[in-house]
Amino acid sequence: MKKEAIDNKELILALEDLEKEKGIKKEYLLDSIETALVTAYKRNFDSLENVKVVMDPKTGATHVYSLREVVEKPENKNTQISLKEAQKISKDFKEGDSVETEIVPRDFGRIAAQTAKQVIIQKLREVEREIVFNEFNDRKGEIVSGIIQKADKNIVVMDLGRLEGVMPAKEQVPTEKYRVNDKIKGYVLDVEKGAKGAPQVIVSRSNPDFVRKLLEFEIPEIYEGVIEIKSVSRDPGYRSKVAVYSPDPNIDPVGSCVGQKGVRIQNVINELNGEKIDVIEWNEDPAIYIAAALLPAQILAVDINEKEKFAQVIVPDDQLSLAIGKSGQNARLAAKLTNWEKIDIKSETQFRNMLAEKQENEENNENEENETE
Repeated sequence: MKKEAIDNKELILALEDLEKEKGIKKEYLLDSIETALVTAYKRNFDSLENVKVVMDPKTGATHVYSLREVVEKPENKNTQISLKEAQKISKDFKEGDSVETEIVPRDFGRIAAQTAKQVIIQKLREVEREIVFNEFNDRKGEIVSGIIQKADKNIVVMDLGRLEGVMPAKEQVPTEKYRVNDKIKGYVLDVEKGAKGAPQVIVSRSNPDFVRKLLEFEIPEIYEGVIEIKSVSRDPGYRSKVAVYSPDPNIDPVGSCVGQKGVRIQNVINELNGEKIDVIEWNEDPAIYIAAALLPAQILAVDINEKEKFAQVIVPDDQLSLAIGKSGQNARLAAKLTNWEKIDIKSETQFRNMLAEKQENEENNENEENETE
């Protein structure tokens, strides 16, 4: 009995240490242990009675009480007591009251110690998970590095150190091959709590903001705010377009991003496994901006309809396929970059033919009207 008293005191000291070190309130842990002890008592002693377990917050002494409701005629002796029997204990008892009787279960001290240990371990895990969750939740929008633990077409699982990163199929780059034990970087899209409460980081390599963050990391002027990334559009694994701007007229935003002999942008391209990156200068004039967005094609003219977000672009005959791009990629990325609904690209010859056809139709319509008159 003396040993149990010492163990209980040590338990209270341990709870007080946890409160100081981990911030877990001693009262919260005691409540959790008491709740767990009720379940442990019923399980170990095959008990049908209602019980309450109380731990002394100073000494750690554990008390178990049987709870019975006071009724006129008991139907269940485990949970009820007659008014007559209750009043033998105290004349103040009346129907509906609860009678608490302390019981001393055999070997309950050992069960209590085991249960307390399990509860403490569980609560520590919960606190650790919450700390890690909050830490990574604050890192949304950042780049993390990890070792691939599992890789297939549906999911890539990364070891991020303190927890697991998951890259679903839609966040993977179709041209990339992911292999177990490879070290890769990813963009933190979200942090979720898994089925067992463990935090899980959702990582992406296909998101346009992954390119944005890589440029910010590689180019100090972007990180410092001297150059601003206005927009990014991306066909993951194939091509990205990035619009940059600097309010300082003495700074060339495109040149600063590309770097001497292209060294800065090449570092980003290498991280993206060869994905091409077009860096263009943002302009508040939509016609100039759209023309730049269609690089590397040369543009002759841009006619815009602000209301419908429609742009008609004319290019030299030999630039048409370059302006549109393979499977319309260049035009599609330019539309996403500039946030215009549609960019219609025509060669100079096509445009001249279109004007000639339009003029011919107008003349025919005019002749028909004259004939009708």
